[in-house]
Amino acid sequence: MENRALVVGVTGITGSTLADQLIAKGWTTFGLARNPPKNSKNLHPVAADLLDLENLKIALKEVLPTHVYITTWMRQDSEAENIRVNSLMIRNLLSALAPHQSVQHVALVTGLKHYLGPFEAYAKEGFLPETPLRESQPRLDLENFYYAQEDEVYAAAARDGFTWSIHRPHTIIGKAVGNLMNLGTTLAVFASICKATGKPFQWPGSAAQWNGLSDVTDVRVLAAHLIWASTTEAAQNEAFNVVNGDFFRWKWLWNKLAESFGIEAIGFDGTIHPLEEQMNEDAAIWKKIASENGLQESDVNQLASPWHTDLDLGRPIEVMTDMSKSRKLGFTVYQSTEDSFYDLFEKLRVDRLIP
Repeated sequence: MENRALVVGVTGITGSTLADQLIAKGWTTFGLARNPPKNSKNLHPVAADLLDLENLKIALKEVLPTHVYITTWMRQDSEAENIRVNSLMIRNLLSALAPHQSVQHVALVTGLKHYLGPFEAYAKEGFLPETPLRESQPRLDLENFYYAQEDEVYAAAARDGFTWSIHRPHTIIGKAVGNLMNLGTTLAVFASICKATGKPFQWPGSAAQWNGLSDVTDVRVLAAHLIWASTTEAAQNEAFNVVNGDFFRWKWLWNKLAESFGIEAIGFDGTIHPLEEQMNEDAAIWKKIASENGLQESDVNQLASPWHTDLDLGRPIEVMTDMSKSRKLGFTVYQSTEDSFYDLFEKLRVDRLIP
């Protein structure tokens, strides 16, 4: 039977890379977004609003996917609203697909806030998990929109008979424009501004993150993991962590990133220097840099998400993730984290997004 993929959130970091990998494997691939790309080779665009059930029913009527990959979410002002909106998106999507009975597997991307808590209580005292993080750890006794999203998938699977997988990446390193959570590109923009202005490349985060062990998730690894879990019988109906497979300390990597831009790094000096504060007057500077270098995006807010980078780098604990569950079931993809950043920076340069 033909594999027909529906990538929900195809314009994001994960969705765009996943669509490319599926197409390369010969899958018929549909990309859903409010404004999906129209000129992407072999991608079938589906323009739809996940909050509008009737719109979804019309947009998805002829798609008939065998595999659904949910890689998007909408940030709201409170966790209660995050739960309401993001669970509704999944409920609408799976309800719109249900009458056609084509879906065999649904893969949902969430993240480590499953273990660290929602934005409103993120990695706070009293909610600090034991690391390395393992899938067997129970849910926190907190409201969390990731839990609500999972529950929507579980309920629809019980109703419609498809299998599912949950994917929990750490910080995702990859290219996207207009993304809400993009640490790699944020650091690339920050480093570019530092190089152009002589501003210090000052570590923005905590002592625990500076000194402790960490890991990240290359978007190419995440895309491969999504395809693997959705096509491997042993991985059905399971939740998985997914990271590169190596560990690092930011006090080492920060210097490496600085070297790659030809700038001097300043490490943890006893004080947190939030990137949101360091970059809060950089919009005009970036416009000038973009103009002088012929860059494709002059709005720094379309590239950098310092608020989310501050969440990641300001944690009061080191955070690393156990991948044993995936390894035991046969997923062996590995990626050097240092190369993840260098590959991203090169792609951003080639695509004229940084100088």
